[in-house]
Amino acid sequence: MNCNELRDHYELYAIGVADEPERSEIRSHLNRECEVCMNGIRQAREVAALLGGSASPAAPSPRLRRRILASVGVEERRFGWAPFLAAALALSLFAVVYFAGRERDLGNEISRVRDINRQQTIELTRVNEAFAIVNGPDTVVTTFGEGEPKPKGKIFFNPTQGVLLIASNLRPAPAGKAYEMWLIPKGGKPKPAGMFQSSTEGSAMHLQRGTVTDTDLVAVTLESEAGSDAPTSTPLFAAPVRALLH
Repeated sequence: MNCNELRDHYELYAIGVADEPERSEIRSHLNRECEVCMNGIRQAREVAALLGGSASPAAPSPRLRRRILASVGVEERRFGWAPFLAAALALSLFAVVYFAGRERDLGNEISRVRDINRQQTIELTRVNEAFAIVNGPDTVVTTFGEGEPKPKGKIFFNPTQGVLLIASNLRPAPAGKAYEMWLIPKGGKPKPAGMFQSSTEGSAMHLQRGTVTDTDLVAVTLESEAGSDAPTSTPLFAAPVRALLH
């Protein structure tokens, strides 16, 4: 078949509904890099892309209208269904685009809810761990600091479960800095026990889980937010804990 005989089938080929043998003939022309057919298919695909990216109804060309009506056994001159078919086609394309966007939005929302749920689960776990220490039968409590503007608060110490620090008057750390808690054994080197930040109101809560039976002091220093293996600044406060166990 020559190019003139294939012209009426370009748009059908572009949207994937061309019949045989026209479909194979067009593919053969394209494989031979037929310039006429390549330009015709390119224009047909641009029309199809325009329909797919817009919700506005667009009337198909007379050739496409006749071909689609004939494929479903409808004569245009008898029923005049072409406007309805064009509107249905445009509506279908709009629905595809709309619901594809809604599906992406729904996927993003589900992902956001999962992130929130995961964060809430982590926070709930930490709250439960904090309550376990506070209510533990072997837990002792010590206070530190007094008056403004020094940091003050309480340390809940359980030798087998961990340490819970609750503080106030602890101003937010400067940019690039964070607070680091230390567990200090008698006559030994301070052991890092986690980084934390305070709120804009100066309150903070930090939990270190695990066995801490060899700890004599709990201290807090201001360090680089990356953390440190040993204190690099003077402790803001240090509270004895082992003595309370006896």
